[in-house]
Amino acid sequence: MESPSTREPGWVHDALWWHVYPLGFVGAEPASAPGQPVRHRLRQLLPWLDHAVELGASGLALGPVFASETHGYDTTDHLRIDPRLGDDADFDALVAACRARGLRLLLDGVFNHVGRGHPAFQRVLAEGPAAATAGWFRLRWPGGTEAWRPGTEPAYDDFEGHSALVALDHRSPDVVDHVSGVMVHWLDRGADGWRLDAAYAVPTAFWAQVAGRVRARHPGAYLMGEVIHGDQRRFVAESGLDAVTQYELWKAIWSSLNDRNFFELDAALTRHDDVLGRFVPYTFVGNHDVTRIASRLGDERHLAHALVVLLTTGGTPSVYAGDEHAFRGVKEDRAGGDDAVRPAFPAAPGELSPLGLPVYHLHQQLIGLRRRHRWLHTARTTTLHLANEQVVYEAREGAGRLVLALSVSDGPSELPAPGAVGVLAGRADVLAPGSPGARARLPGHGWAVLAG
Repeated sequence: MESPSTREPGWVHDALWWHVYPLGFVGAEPASAPGQPVRHRLRQLLPWLDHAVELGASGLALGPVFASETHGYDTTDHLRIDPRLGDDADFDALVAACRARGLRLLLDGVFNHVGRGHPAFQRVLAEGPAAATAGWFRLRWPGGTEAWRPGTEPAYDDFEGHSALVALDHRSPDVVDHVSGVMVHWLDRGADGWRLDAAYAVPTAFWAQVAGRVRARHPGAYLMGEVIHGDQRRFVAESGLDAVTQYELWKAIWSSLNDRNFFELDAALTRHDDVLGRFVPYTFVGNHDVTRIASRLGDERHLAHALVVLLTTGGTPSVYAGDEHAFRGVKEDRAGGDDAVRPAFPAAPGELSPLGLPVYHLHQQLIGLRRRHRWLHTARTTTLHLANEQVVYEAREGAGRLVLALSVSDGPSELPAPGAVGVLAGRADVLAPGSPGARARLPGHGWAVLAG
């Protein structure tokens, strides 16, 4: 079996992220205002760090924290903390608090585009084609550069039709310098890695240049790109990044459960194994851009099934803050459509409703199981039994082996589980344990993690 040929730092083998969207989490204003006072809200995360540790996480994955106009993905200053969140001292306090608890810190870098208010673009609007930063962007001047007059605005490439997000020209050496410098700056300040937003929209040659420069200064940094579709293996090979987001597996998990069609999950796991031959992807069942898993699933009894798949397959898992308490929230395709999945949190974990505690304890149980079987980071899966409403697969790496049995049937199921010897999590009766003919008897809508 091919082993992942990855550059990822050794510490990532044990990484499990608790993912926070900061502007929403702290209840920041929806938009920045000129001259607004600094609000030291980033420190509101500090009482939650022990919650992340108790959950079983080893790192804090932060959404955008840099100065922006609205949602954080329209950056206006990559070297300044958003004043709605605080300042450098607040960032330093967060880094120190993470370090004190052994938590790594992952930052969100928006380097495909900037907000219209970014000084580099504002200089273009003020000075025209002669601006020193004109080469940062993909511009088209009405009548050509010679016809420019003050007040004339160029047409420009943007991010997926959003005119407020001005696309950078990644062929520009100045953009390579800027992005590399920003990434190194915050790694120098204590971050451990970067999530690279909309990485799929950026040429891989650009990422390769940037990654080389960053690793020359910080060889232990984790560099992960947001990739929604396409050839993941090729992207990683050409970009030099450590990993990308595994959206195919995310979709297959909830879709197969909703449709009672485990053939979709089986196909996705097969392709997931192929990806693991080259790198270890960033896996999740929720994030700041998608409907929460508790709302996505048609049957709340299947939330455990989704978590079992996430936490027993190869990958670097992430838990989106609130999902561990079964938060609900539906993403809508409209202005403000992300608000429901990016809510404000109370001042401390103790203020959360106790109704979410069973799901929180389930997360703890399955994360603890993953930590006791750390080989799951690079584990491959083999399907042992497959039907529309039941699946049994093994997760294996070296001498490590687990057997996973899932059912979305209304009635009980008796499924083949060769070699299974006992129940580690979930509920099942194991018949003829340890034998090639071992079977697992599950209740309706049941699941089990079995020692192999």
